[in-house]
Amino acid sequence: MLTERDSQGTGLPAYCCAPEIGRIAKREYFMKPHHTAGGARLRITRWSWLLAALPLPALAVETLGEVTVQASKQAQIGIADSASEGTVTTTQLANRPLLRPAEVLETVPGLIVTQHSGDGKANQYFLRGFNLDHGSDFTTTVLGMPVNMVSHAHGQGYMDLNFLIPELVSGIQYRKGVYAVEDGDFSATGSARIDYQRALPVSFVDLGAGQNGYRRALGAASTPLGGLTFLGAVEASSNNGPWEQPEHLGRTNAVLRLSSGTANNGFSLSALAYEARWTATEHVPERAIASGEIGRYGALSPRDGGRTHRYSLSGDWATTGSQFGAETATKASVYVIDYGLNLFSSPSGFINGPQGDQHEQADRRTVWGGQASRSWFLGPRLFDSELILGGQLRRDDIGSVGLYDTVLRQRTNTVREDRIRQTATALYSALKTPWLPWLRTSLGIRYDRIQAEVTPLGGAFNMDNGGTASGSQTSPKLGLVLGPFGNTEFYANWGRGFHSNDARGATARTNPKDGMPVEAVPLMVRTRGSEAGVRTSLLPGWQSSLTLWQMELDSELVFIGDEGVTEPKGASRRHGLEWSNDVALGKGFHLDADLALSRARFKTPVNGGDRVPNAIPRTASLAVSYDEGGRWFGGLRLRYLGAYALEETGQEKSTPFWMANLKLGYRLDRQLQFSLDVLNLFGRKANDIEYWGGACTRNELNAGACGGGNGIDGRLLHPLEPRTVRLGMRISF
Repeated sequence: MLTERDSQGTGLPAYCCAPEIGRIAKREYFMKPHHTAGGARLRITRWSWLLAALPLPALAVETLGEVTVQASKQAQIGIADSASEGTVTTTQLANRPLLRPAEVLETVPGLIVTQHSGDGKANQYFLRGFNLDHGSDFTTTVLGMPVNMVSHAHGQGYMDLNFLIPELVSGIQYRKGVYAVEDGDFSATGSARIDYQRALPVSFVDLGAGQNGYRRALGAASTPLGGLTFLGAVEASSNNGPWEQPEHLGRTNAVLRLSSGTANNGFSLSALAYEARWTATEHVPERAIASGEIGRYGALSPRDGGRTHRYSLSGDWATTGSQFGAETATKASVYVIDYGLNLFSSPSGFINGPQGDQHEQADRRTVWGGQASRSWFLGPRLFDSELILGGQLRRDDIGSVGLYDTVLRQRTNTVREDRIRQTATALYSALKTPWLPWLRTSLGIRYDRIQAEVTPLGGAFNMDNGGTASGSQTSPKLGLVLGPFGNTEFYANWGRGFHSNDARGATARTNPKDGMPVEAVPLMVRTRGSEAGVRTSLLPGWQSSLTLWQMELDSELVFIGDEGVTEPKGASRRHGLEWSNDVALGKGFHLDADLALSRARFKTPVNGGDRVPNAIPRTASLAVSYDEGGRWFGGLRLRYLGAYALEETGQEKSTPFWMANLKLGYRLDRQLQFSLDVLNLFGRKANDIEYWGGACTRNELNAGACGGGNGIDGRLLHPLEPRTVRLGMRISF
């Protein structure tokens, strides 16, 4: 019997001869799997994923012997539309040591996840020469729901993944660039679609404890329920971190999911609830640590931090059928999200006086929407082409989004407060055609329209701001694949995309802090990208891809939540190279190694230089995991961040560093296992992130050294957390 590994790691029968599906599976390619019985060559159809998912009856087929396909982020030959897309499975996540939930995205080659404040706040992300800030040019969905927030209090595209439960993730589908018609706003560097499992292999309770007050409890179970499957999970965690001012992070998380069938032929209903509170240690001036005014893990100001919540309800449905004589696959999903954030920050310290520069950014909104698509498989008369039509709708009803001056979390002044109604709609279509066994193309087009209405609610200099803004764009996408030639394919892709600007910047007339006139910015900013790449299986079990890419942005405009304004940065150009490797070493060992090089420049010099600040030019990672299903399992991951420019001239740069994380596990029996995580294994004394900017410490204020109201320019940093040990225990039922 031929078996495939699905995203949950369970063996599914793959039937190739069902008469009602046979017409779909006309397009065939050859792919050498990681392991084949007797060296047999496995024949994979373009739609084998669909066949494996369908609940078809057992049919009489020739017995080939058992073949196990280990799906990997590079096993895409004959399937992928570009060299820089892939799938991450639960196997690759299971033995990966994680400091924060969002670090599951570091399985995307070249993507870096850091933090510059408290762990209840959205992380910082870096990819392809972009400082993505909190997510401005990389879009992520979880269970079909968008995570990036438009016109957000802290920054455009704010992407808080702290509600994620890594143990429930069934897989991550990622794409780089602007070449997929399904990807719209915030996808200049790429996208990730994260899904949860519908059923767990076993129910379990995870208990964890570690240094600095780290505690975590997770219970998860699934069970059949009247022909359906019910999954539930509850998580609670706390952590103080290494900070002199304890973080007091408290997180609660819950998931309820009811499902039937599979993601390709079934439905699910999911309810998620997440809340968090924390005290933050913001980035601080390096000179404050060097002078001894504060310790390495000290804070300039007390009572920074915040609270947030995210409650959501979503549903998805998928089915296969026929229409107009063609086989079809249809998918649809809907969602509603209740989101809120109160974030208190003092990034500049004491520029404005002894009470400090703390401000609050508050956001209250409801997000609802959905998407639907249908694929027609047109058969041999039309070269076995696939035609895709789809549409998307998103509505953000932001009841209140504001910026306030505060002292110890008490509001003293309203800088600006607004109500925003923002609607995004999109229609897209694609045609994918295998003209010859070694030649296939994809042609796509996407139309997006965004409409926004901003109503000022408060702020002495803000009441003239507001109004309506709109924008639209048509984005063509082109793709060409040559191969497979043996175990190798060549790819070429080109496309247009966009990212949106904050609606307040698109309707602005005055600076809300001082009333000075400002110029409104476009609601949508165009991006253009292209890449060429190759994907190959060099040796049995070794999948490798190499990609050359380039990207142009019409503007680097960024909404600065700390100021309540949009900061113009000008047009930019980036290019780079990515090399990604995925190797099954046998006997339970697995290795993945990635290298990413990039160059980011402004087209016109800014502030005396053309460097794009915080654009990391070099990253690398190496991860080794072991799990043969016996008593021992584990993983080791090394990550490298190269030096990057802190300001436009490039004279000030960050310090490059390596770091390593380790996970070791032992199964006492089928019901009980233990694990040890050592984060920052070698105790590297480096910085999670570095900036260049103005700030003022309390001692500098008292010495009268902060004149001019701009503070003292210098290096701002948030230190890497020191070596941290965490113990875990899992009880399975």
